[in-house]
Amino acid sequence: MPLIVGRQPVIEALKSKNFVEKVYILFGAKGNQISQIKFLAKKRKAKIVVLSKQKFRELTPSTATQGVAALVGEREYNDIEDILKIAEERNEPPFILLLENIQDPRNLGALIRTADCMGVHGIILPKDRTANINQDTVKASAGAIEHLPIAKITNVSQTIDELKSKGLWIVGTSSKADKVLTEFDFNIPLVLIFGQEGQGMRRLTEEKCDFLVKIPLFGKVESLNVSVACGMFLYEIRRQKSMLPKNLNAPVKNED
Repeated sequence: MPLIVGRQPVIEALKSKNFVEKVYILFGAKGNQISQIKFLAKKRKAKIVVLSKQKFRELTPSTATQGVAALVGEREYNDIEDILKIAEERNEPPFILLLENIQDPRNLGALIRTADCMGVHGIILPKDRTANINQDTVKASAGAIEHLPIAKITNVSQTIDELKSKGLWIVGTSSKADKVLTEFDFNIPLVLIFGQEGQGMRRLTEEKCDFLVKIPLFGKVESLNVSVACGMFLYEIRRQKSMLPKNLNAPVKNED
């Protein structure tokens, strides 16, 4: 069973529907979050185990546990249809983030956290060539991973074609784009794609995008960290969406 660490990630796991078998607490750990963890664990009937400093170090070598860890069930992934259904239930045009070949588990966690904060309906990840979701991912997501639907796919190109057939627009992020973030109208059924750190999207993925959009840079450094760039994109998208009247029907994609 996977082990997650950190106070907020454990709290969010206990609040979610995911199975939590045991909660480990470092002897002497105190605070409001510790009290909340104990309350939620008892409510969920998860066993609470108090460990000495030495035993806790044996449990996990992580130095970012905040004195809390939990043994949880294997993560269950969603289908893309689940994500589209969430958008439909909220009466909103789909707003999906596709992350192609992200390699750093902490970057992945930060991306998931930002996506949840900005109201993304769900995330799509390739099964291969993507960082495994581990303790670092869960910790960096601050528990958002327990609430945001994540779908895993085997073929990015095929998935893009399927999403296009459902009326979604595919917007890729690229420094080579001629369209600028703040000038692009994101009030459409949207799949936003970010590629691998330092490399971006694969050529075939880029070619399948309906639009390519970039963040204009003004300094000497030529690129941003992927989680930072994604945060800027998602905030601008959310800003634009918040300016629309509620329940306004999104533009429909016409298939020629």
